[in-house]
Amino acid sequence: MLERILVRYGELNLKGKNIRSFLDRANHLIREKLEGLDVRLEFRHDRAYVFLNGVDPNAVLERLQRVSGLYSFSLITKCPLDLEVIASEAVAMIAEKTRQSPVTFKVETKRADKTYPLTSQEITHILAGKILSQAPYLKVDVHDPELTLNVEIRQEGAYLFIGQIRGMGGYPVGIGGKALLMLSGGIDSPVAGYLAMKQGVEIEAIHFESTPLTSIESAQKAVDLVEVLARFAPHNRMKIHFVPFAKLHGAILGNIPESYHVTIMRRMMYRIAAEVMRKNDCLAIVNGESIGQVASQTLESMNVINHVADVVVIRPLATYDKLDTMRIARSIGTLDISNRPFEDCCTVYLPKNPVIRPNIGTAEQYETAFAFQPLIEEAVAGTRSAYLRTDTHLDLTGKGLTVAECFE
Repeated sequence: MLERILVRYGELNLKGKNIRSFLDRANHLIREKLEGLDVRLEFRHDRAYVFLNGVDPNAVLERLQRVSGLYSFSLITKCPLDLEVIASEAVAMIAEKTRQSPVTFKVETKRADKTYPLTSQEITHILAGKILSQAPYLKVDVHDPELTLNVEIRQEGAYLFIGQIRGMGGYPVGIGGKALLMLSGGIDSPVAGYLAMKQGVEIEAIHFESTPLTSIESAQKAVDLVEVLARFAPHNRMKIHFVPFAKLHGAILGNIPESYHVTIMRRMMYRIAAEVMRKNDCLAIVNGESIGQVASQTLESMNVINHVADVVVIRPLATYDKLDTMRIARSIGTLDISNRPFEDCCTVYLPKNPVIRPNIGTAEQYETAFAFQPLIEEAVAGTRSAYLRTDTHLDLTGKGLTVAECFE
């Protein structure tokens, strides 16, 4: 019978003397994500076991896939300590996995119960022979098999598993501190947030909303994206900060030459994000910029834009191409949301010929055309924040209110 799931830690094993804090954090997240399921957990120094107690293993695996810091999982079957029974169970497991197609395999045995009368090598040899006699479509290859049957002999029975299911990997979220994600409604920024969480960084999101210059549906996209990303966050929740950007956005459109609209707008966003970051005890800004993807993401543009904020900026997608980013977005469930046809302030009123090699001096000169600092302070003061959860839904579009009114 399917008895438990073996959970393996990934890069955590590289952390030397700090391993205990990493394991404690990963184990805490496992308990948290599996809360409400009638399972039993057993934690060891290099792995964890989830005893299913009849719970659907797919329901457990779905939740474990949301825990960063876990490398892989294996479904384990328990059977009596009888080599005939073990071999028959193994053949059934292999047949289910291969549909009886010809494959190469090997048996790896671990004899945890040293009182068992046969050695690991003897058990492996006997089981391989019995399996081959029942499944002639199989062929042994001890060097590079397509399939490996793992057998663990213990006093209470034999435990069998085949293969591994990959987990998120990385480090447990929260172990690396907290950062502020600049979340647009596009494809890139939610993926950047996911990758940051995968590396152990807890995320809060900041979204610059420009209603009525942009539609309320644009802000709704940000809400929906955060609700999806919250699946990977502690307690299945994530904080979002809505910055009222319309007044500052309008001042940029009315005072700055068109080619510099995006450059100046991004500089204002960085100034605001740096303030919100500090107010919320974040250690860095995360965004979805990818080198050369658009005019504001050339190295020259990044330098001019980044110049206004003396903070750490993490760009997980800096070297990714769009297809790689879309693949991840699809796998985490954000792609369809991002593809909704509602533009945010980064894409609406996009100039026809944006500057791709801006100059810091020119940007600073253009910014003297209007008093932006009071507008920045007003935007920061007017920022509205809320915790969003993956198991509830906040609907902005059906309220007939502004974003600010929704959070009052």
